[in-house]
Amino acid sequence: MQFDKYTDQVLSQIDTEGFEQKGAFSLRQNGRSLCYGSSDHIKVIPKSDKPGIDLKISGEAKGDWVHIPVVITVPGLNDVVYNDFYVEDGAEANIVAGCGIHNSGCNESRHDGIHTFHIGKNCNVRYEEKHYGEGEGTGERILNPVTEVYVGENSVFTMDTAQIRGVDSTVRTTKVHLAEGAKLYVTEKLMTHDQQTAVSNMDVYLEGPGSSAQIISRSVAKGTSIQTFHPRAIGEAACHAHVQCDSIIMDTAQIASIPEINAKHIDAAIIHEAAIGRINDEQLVKLRTFGLTEEQAEAVIIENFLN
Repeated sequence: MQFDKYTDQVLSQIDTEGFEQKGAFSLRQNGRSLCYGSSDHIKVIPKSDKPGIDLKISGEAKGDWVHIPVVITVPGLNDVVYNDFYVEDGAEANIVAGCGIHNSGCNESRHDGIHTFHIGKNCNVRYEEKHYGEGEGTGERILNPVTEVYVGENSVFTMDTAQIRGVDSTVRTTKVHLAEGAKLYVTEKLMTHDQQTAVSNMDVYLEGPGSSAQIISRSVAKGTSIQTFHPRAIGEAACHAHVQCDSIIMDTAQIASIPEINAKHIDAAIIHEAAIGRINDEQLVKLRTFGLTEEQAEAVIIENFLN
C-alpha cells in the first residue's frame, strides 16, 4: 500500500526504526485502521467494541518487533484509540509506537492514545513512543497520551518517550505498577517552543519487594512555552527508585519540575534530583571558536543534552 506524502513525512519522524508493512504492525490514519498484520509471535487484533487493537505477545518472542504508529493529516479530527498489550511470561519484545500530526487547517487536530500494558513474569519489554507535529495551518496539534502499565514479577519494562517538536499542547498521564523484582527504566525527552504547553504526570508504584525504578526526564523550553513535570515514586515495599529531572530554559519560557517521593515501607530507598538552568556560556563560546553561529552552537548543545 502506498501512502500520501504527508503520511510518509510524518512516519519518517515518529518511527525512526523504519515502518514497514510486514511482520507485526498496525498503522492508524485519520481515525481508522489503515493496515495491520501479525507475525508468528505477535498478534495484532482490531477491537470489535471500540477503536484500537489488542496486541498479544507470545512467550516465545525473543527480541521480536512490532510497529504501531498513528498519523493524522486531516484538520479538525479528534481521534481517541484504546490499545491493550498482553505479554506472556518470558517474552522479549520491542514495541515502536508514536503519533504525528500534519495540520494545514485552522481547526485543531487531536489524538488521545489510551494504552494499557499487562506484562507477565520474567519478561523484557521495550516501548518507544515519539510525538511530532507539523503543518502550516493555524489549527493546534494536540496529543494527550494515557498509559497504565502492570509489570509482572522479575520483568523489565523500558519506556523511551520523546516529543520532538511541533506539538502545541500535551498532557501526558502515566501510571506504572511494579511487582516483586520488577524493574522500570524511563527516559522522557521533551522540546517545546513558541506558545506551546506540556504537562507530564507520572506515578510509579513500587508494590513488590525488590522492585526498582529509574526515571530520567530531560527537556528544553524555548519562546514563551510552559512545561510542568510531576513524577512520583511511591515505595510500598523494600525497593529502590531514582527520579531525575534536568531542564534547559531559554527566552521567556517557564518550567516547573516537581519530583515527589513517598516511602510507605522502612526499606524503601528513593532519591530525587531536579535542575533547571540556562545554556552554559562557556560551552557556547567554545563552540563559537569552531566557526559556529550562536544559533548553531545552541542547536548542538540542545541535541547533545536531549540525547
